[in-house]
Amino acid sequence: PSLAEEFEKNGVTMIGCPATRSICPQAMAAKEEDWGTEWLSLNLCIKIVDSVEEAKEYISLYGSKHTETIVTENYTTAQDFLSSVDASAVMVNASTRFNDGGQLGLGTEIGISTTKLHSYGPMGLEELTTRKFVVYGTGQVRN
Repeated sequence: PSLAEEFEKNGVTMIGCPATRSICPQAMAAKEEDWGTEWLSLNLCIKIVDSVEEAKEYISLYGSKHTETIVTENYTTAQDFLSSVDASAVMVNASTRFNDGGQLGLGTEIGISTTKLHSYGPMGLEELTTRKFVVYGTGQVRN
């Protein structure tokens, strides 16, 4: 609930599943189409799951393949999540806002790809290689 209060103070609209709303009644009820929406605003969909397996299934259905994160203190759970989730960057205890060319040491980005093969024309080993960035944190955020 204290996190919900911070969200409210900062203009974040919370949208949640029934379990979320039982903890944070101020959250709006989520509709099916909300889960796959990229809001580009201060809307936050919150889905509480019972297991890492349920989380991975949810991400498989609704994830962007761009950035996914888990909040956990369990190392084994984190490793399972990192190795199982299909995204260009997978994070543990860190903000998804760290998936940025500058933050990852790649320089300014000119575009973002959520597909694994995006080359056109002749291809060498570099063009056939995909990368998955793994970020470990202890609760860091990016302003």
